[in-house]
Amino acid sequence: MQKNIEYTPDYIFETSWEVCNKVGGIYTVLSSRANTLQKLHKDKIVFIGPDLWEETENPWFKEDDALLKAWRIHADINDRLQVRVGRWQVPGKPITILVNYDKYYKHKNDIYGQMWRDFGVDSMPSYGDYDESSMFAYSTGAVIESFYKFHKLQDKHVVAHFNEWMLGMGALYLKHFVPKIATIFTTHATSIGRSIAGNNLLLYKHFHEYNGDQMAQELNMVSKHSIEKITAHNVDCFTTVSDNTAKECTQLLEKTPDVVTPNGFEKGFIPKQQAYISQRTLARETLIRVSEALLGHTVPKKALLIALSGRYEYKNKGIDVFIDALNMLRNNNELAKEVIAFVMVPAWVKNPRVDLQQRLKENEIDGTTFSSPLSLPFITHNLNEQHSDPLLNQLKKLNFTNAKEEKVKIIFVPSYLNGNDGIFNTTYYDLLIGLDATVFPSYYEPWGYTPHESIAFSIPTVTTSLSGFGAWAQKMGDKEGIDDGVEVIDRNDENNSEVAGKIAETIIDLSKKNKAELALIRNSALSLADQADWEHFIEYYHEAYSIALHNSIERLSKEQSSKE
Repeated sequence: MQKNIEYTPDYIFETSWEVCNKVGGIYTVLSSRANTLQKLHKDKIVFIGPDLWEETENPWFKEDDALLKAWRIHADINDRLQVRVGRWQVPGKPITILVNYDKYYKHKNDIYGQMWRDFGVDSMPSYGDYDESSMFAYSTGAVIESFYKFHKLQDKHVVAHFNEWMLGMGALYLKHFVPKIATIFTTHATSIGRSIAGNNLLLYKHFHEYNGDQMAQELNMVSKHSIEKITAHNVDCFTTVSDNTAKECTQLLEKTPDVVTPNGFEKGFIPKQQAYISQRTLARETLIRVSEALLGHTVPKKALLIALSGRYEYKNKGIDVFIDALNMLRNNNELAKEVIAFVMVPAWVKNPRVDLQQRLKENEIDGTTFSSPLSLPFITHNLNEQHSDPLLNQLKKLNFTNAKEEKVKIIFVPSYLNGNDGIFNTTYYDLLIGLDATVFPSYYEPWGYTPHESIAFSIPTVTTSLSGFGAWAQKMGDKEGIDDGVEVIDRNDENNSEVAGKIAETIIDLSKKNKAELALIRNSALSLADQADWEHFIEYYHEAYSIALHNSIERLSKEQSSKE
């Protein structure tokens, strides 16, 4: 078998828990890449996701009864599969199959037994979301098998791509029942690496001492680690999203990825020229209007608006370090502008604040301004169990007041910014465009879509060497300081204070920039983003497809030879 032969897939199936199901960063990976894949493999790329919406319509999926109708009827009658077929409502609008996997629960023990006998997957200690993920994964394997056989694709180059440990059983299903299909498995973050970091253990200082199997026992992660590790060792091509995570895979899964597939970004929807200026102006007005209603005083139009966003992982996302950095700025005489810092991380929201809604309504009706702050002027929405919220408690510990005379104000936005949160009533992207900078001082971040998105919107960003994106930016020649649009701070297990100090220095530097200098920085950010879009990064997926097809052909050839 010649390794230099390049193979191109005739069909690509890609499965994930986040297909038409917006949960986190993987949704952005898949949905933004869909447009590029659809251009290259028109309607030969098929996404498969969970059918979770029962009482209301899935906002990201549009069903089409005429699409793949013959197969859908066959799958229903002959294979007893409950599927809906339509298109994902993202750029490119690829064909998408949503599958109902409820019927597999009654066969759960048999499925787990089969996975143990065939591959050694240990599902016995499973708990939480393991069962639901595994039943969905198994169903995706059945859907791909049904489609493959109905359309007689045996003579085609077919690739099936599975994302995260949640889809591991789908890949193993195909290896057992339809071994001719080439399989790819991508881990976006190892379950053990994330768990070590999330449990306040020193991930990096003792990195080469960790054994994944042992840590799975200690952290009660045996089943998730088992399916992840075994899938990585059994697919035709194993990938991950950054060099940082590749090292994790080698150490904790004992499998080095065949190729690193960094996350690109589809920036076609970002407004340009005059539309950009208009939307940026509107976003700044919205951010300032909400700030003034909450704080009870006028915010200078030239205030520095910065933000941190993402999942509410207090240590892993560096939220604690961000607050420490802001605390360092409060009495710093070098800070040339007032800073309004937004922490946009979804938490356990009870409801939008009625008192804040009332103020915003009054301001909208007759331009009413306010001379006193609301109670607890740090937060836009009420939380369940607000007394135990780590961010509010850190602010309390540091004696933040958000008073008018304070140079630095912090506003916690704990709601999903989906356009109807009750306060901003606009999307995250429509607010991101109005910021002056973003800060993401991550401790554990396999890639880092938030800083990546930021520079794609021409917003300079601060991140760390521990994020995949930060490590990539360093490889691309990141320079000291924010003038090139990105500041990557070296971070380890023990230098939180140093990282906070460097963030504070960067914010001070930005506060001193004039309008022309800030425009140059935004242009530099966009230039770097242009090197990290799917137009450039899709080549790594082509490499993964080729490797998977090559290895599957070689695998089948060896199996055939052994039989003879």
